[in-house]
Amino acid sequence: MGVIGGMLGYQLLRWIKSDGGTNSCQGGAYQGRSKLEVLLGKNIWEFLAGKIVIDFGCGDGAEAIEIAQHGASKVIGIDIREHKLDAARCAAREAGVADRCLFVTEVSEKADVVISIDAFEHFSDPARILSLMRQVMKDNGCIIIAFGPPWKHPLGGHLFSVFPWAHLVFTEKALIRWRQEFKHDGATRFHEVEGGLNQMTVRKFERLVEESDFRFETFETVSIRPLQWAATSFTREYTTSVVRTRLVEK
Repeated sequence: MGVIGGMLGYQLLRWIKSDGGTNSCQGGAYQGRSKLEVLLGKNIWEFLAGKIVIDFGCGDGAEAIEIAQHGASKVIGIDIREHKLDAARCAAREAGVADRCLFVTEVSEKADVVISIDAFEHFSDPARILSLMRQVMKDNGCIIIAFGPPWKHPLGGHLFSVFPWAHLVFTEKALIRWRQEFKHDGATRFHEVEGGLNQMTVRKFERLVEESDFRFETFETVSIRPLQWAATSFTREYTTSVVRTRLVEK
C-alpha cells in the first residue's frame, strides 16, 4: 500500500498540505438533510417505529436521537469514546428523548434492529463487531449497515486524502509522520488515529459477512455520482461511495 514514502513522501505532503490536515469527509452532503433518510430512504422511519434499536458506533448520538424522535420504542447508542457519549446524552436531553435514548459503552439487552451508520470503516476489529451485533440482536431481528467511503474511494483515507487517492499513493509511514505535525495523540498506524481507519474495502466487507453468522438479505454499492458512467464490477472498489446492506441470521 502506497509507493511514495520516506523523506520524499513526507516533504511532498508538507508542501501539498502545509496548513495541516482537514477531514475530507465531513458529511457536508447531509447538511440540512437527514443522513438516515439519504442513506436508507424515508421508509426507514416506518420500519424502525415501535422497535428496540441499537445504534452501534453512535458517535455524538445524532442518528440515535433522530430514530427516537421518529417513534422507536427505545434506542441504545454504543460507542467506546466517553466524550462522544457525554455529548450524546446532553443532546438527547435537549431533544426531549432522554427517556427513550440510552448511551453506553456496552449493552446486554437484545434489539429488534441493530444499525450502524458510517462506522464499519472505523472499527478496529470489524469481525468481532459483527459477532457482538449478533449477541445483541433478537433471533428474528436484523442488522442495517451503511458506510462509506470505503478505502479505495478517492477520499477513502478521510483525513489522509489531501487529494484524491493520496492515501493509496503515499505510504502509511509518510502519512502518519505528516499527521504528527498537527495531531499529537501518538498514533503510529491508521487504526490508531481518533475514530480509527481499518482500510475497509467492499470486498473485505463481503468476506467479513461471508465468514460471520449473517447472510445478506440486501446488498448495494452506491456509485460516486460523477463516476457512475465508469462503475462496473471491475471498477467497483474505486467508484463506490456508500455500501448499504441488511443482514439477517444464516
